[in-house]
Amino acid sequence: MFFDRPESGELAVLVHLNLSHGQDAEDPREFEELVLSAGGDPVAFLTGSRIVPTAKFLISTGKLQELADLVAEHKAELVIFNHTLTPSQERNLEKVLQCRVLDRTGLILDIFAQRARTFEGKLQVELAQLRHTATRLIRGWTHLERQKGGIGLRGPGETQLETDRRLLRNRISMIEQRLEKVRSQREQGRRSRQRAAIPTVSLVGYTNAGKSTLFNRLTGADVYAVDKLFATLDPTMRRIELSDIGAVVMADTVGFISHLPHKLVEAFRATLEEASNSTLLLHVIDSAAEERMRNTEQVELVLEEIGAADLPQLRVYNKIDLLADAGPQMDRDETGKPIAVWLSAQSGVGCDLLAQAISELLGKEVVNGCLVLTPTQGRLRAMLYAQQAVMAESYREDGASRLYIRVPKSDLLRILSAEATAFEDLNWDDQSPVPDDLSGEL
Repeated sequence: MFFDRPESGELAVLVHLNLSHGQDAEDPREFEELVLSAGGDPVAFLTGSRIVPTAKFLISTGKLQELADLVAEHKAELVIFNHTLTPSQERNLEKVLQCRVLDRTGLILDIFAQRARTFEGKLQVELAQLRHTATRLIRGWTHLERQKGGIGLRGPGETQLETDRRLLRNRISMIEQRLEKVRSQREQGRRSRQRAAIPTVSLVGYTNAGKSTLFNRLTGADVYAVDKLFATLDPTMRRIELSDIGAVVMADTVGFISHLPHKLVEAFRATLEEASNSTLLLHVIDSAAEERMRNTEQVELVLEEIGAADLPQLRVYNKIDLLADAGPQMDRDETGKPIAVWLSAQSGVGCDLLAQAISELLGKEVVNGCLVLTPTQGRLRAMLYAQQAVMAESYREDGASRLYIRVPKSDLLRILSAEATAFEDLNWDDQSPVPDDLSGEL
């Protein structure tokens, strides 16, 4: 970017250590999938165990020699660690191995850089990359010790490293200002949806759980969906209609991963806020994954980090077509509230149950009944028709209107507020329930 590094290649040697100092272990299979998703070609996989990593190389000198032999044998141009390396460890390893060294954070950043499509996504990736790069500038500058000025400007001047750091700070500041503008625009959009009482349902979950496939199935969109980690980076939102609810905004978000780098959480704050401000979270889980429980726990940790842990949540166990003797079903708690749905987004089996569960969770505040309005309440009657809340209408002998309505309570309260009418003052005809042939319509 701002400095020279050894050119990277696709032939990569992977390094994974089982560390026994209290931190959660990384998954070596997931690590290999990350490398493949980034376009790498693993030619060797070096594993080992240590109680405590070394400060200079992370690995022992014996493992370092073994790693150097593997690099020379396979003519690898890239070594990737399934751990977070300090800047000094990266420099020391590159000096010994004479090839580029990348850690887990750098690998995920590279995947994100490949996946970014929108202007906002590219800005967020660049911000995360710059913050990651800022601590690693020194490796590239062994020349241009001091810039020299002309007559009257002689002196030690500014080192090239200081110049690059200043340029980085300026660029980071500019990107943060642009993303703050994006954040304010998203906040304005959320306020508009809240005023219109349109709920937002966000798909969250571990990467490659099938969120985009499910999003396409529910909304009819054509979001890029493929069996790769982090196939989706840019958030996508679509408006759909549910029979018992009406308009709902569905949001597809970036997948989570274990030990998601904090640089990414900070950079993608504007995007992740869509999830943290949702009315309902659909936690999509790969039901066929062996590490299903671990992945679910990691997603819960990220949701807690972005302030979304207390939001209403419905678990969606996807890919039941990969399970033996598994069929679509809806799980409920002791009160009868839906808590999980089992389905296959690929085949569409069980998606009707998901729509039913969403309607039940979002529709608990739906007002459904027969409202009696006097001839003097014609304005209120017109506003209910404008809201498309009236399913049928009949008249009594005294001239009063009998309206069979179905409307979200928030919408009804907004209409009543405009008419300076209290909900408790409405006249309901309990003897005239909504006809059965209208009960499923809106």
